[in-house]
Amino acid sequence: MSTLPQIKNAIMRDPQNQSFTERGIEPLFAAPTTARINIVGQAPGTKAEQTCLYWNDQSGDRLREWLGVDREMFYHSGLFAVIPMDFYYPGKGKSGDLPPRKGFAEKWHPQILADLPHIELTILIGQYAQKYYLPQNKLNVTETVKNYQAFLPHFLPLVHPSPRNQLWLAKNPWFVQEVIPALQQRVKQILARQVM
Repeated sequence: MSTLPQIKNAIMRDPQNQSFTERGIEPLFAAPTTARINIVGQAPGTKAEQTCLYWNDQSGDRLREWLGVDREMFYHSGLFAVIPMDFYYPGKGKSGDLPPRKGFAEKWHPQILADLPHIELTILIGQYAQKYYLPQNKLNVTETVKNYQAFLPHFLPLVHPSPRNQLWLAKNPWFVQEVIPALQQRVKQILARQVM
C-alpha cells in the first residue's frame, strides 16, 4: 500500500500536473490517518493556492462556521481530511473559477482514502463532489441538499460556502434553519467521541 508521501510525489510527478510542479505549486489536500470527517470540495481557490493552505479564505471561514469548529480544530486536530475534486487551482472562467479537471478524483481519491479507515462522514460541497460520490442521485444541487437526510449517515451534501452564494442562501432559508443545525450536531457527535 502506498504511503501518503509516496502518493503526493506521484501526484506531483504526474504529467497532468507538470505545469504546477514546475512552478513550485504542491497539491493542496489533507489526509491524516486519524481523520473522522472528510470534506470534498471543488478545488483550491487563488488565496488557498497562494498561501499553501486549503480553505484559507472567506469560503473557509463560512465553512468552519457551518461545521461549528474553529481554525485550530479544523487545521490541527487530525480529525478532518480535506480531499477536493482537484488539488490545484484550475484557473478562472467566464463566471467564476473553472471546474475541477475530469478524471482527477478518479485517479487519486481511492488511493488516498485507502489509508483513511476512520472516516465516518464525508461532506460533499457542490455539484462535482455530489455527482462523483452520489452517482445514483439525479437531483440538482438544491434538491440534493434539501434531501440531505437520504444520504446520511455517511454523506452530507452542502452548497458551496462562497460569498457568491448569498442570493441562494437568501432564497433557501431552510438551509440555515435545518441543514446547518443537523450538520453541526453530526460533527459534534463525531468529534465528541474523539476529543478527550
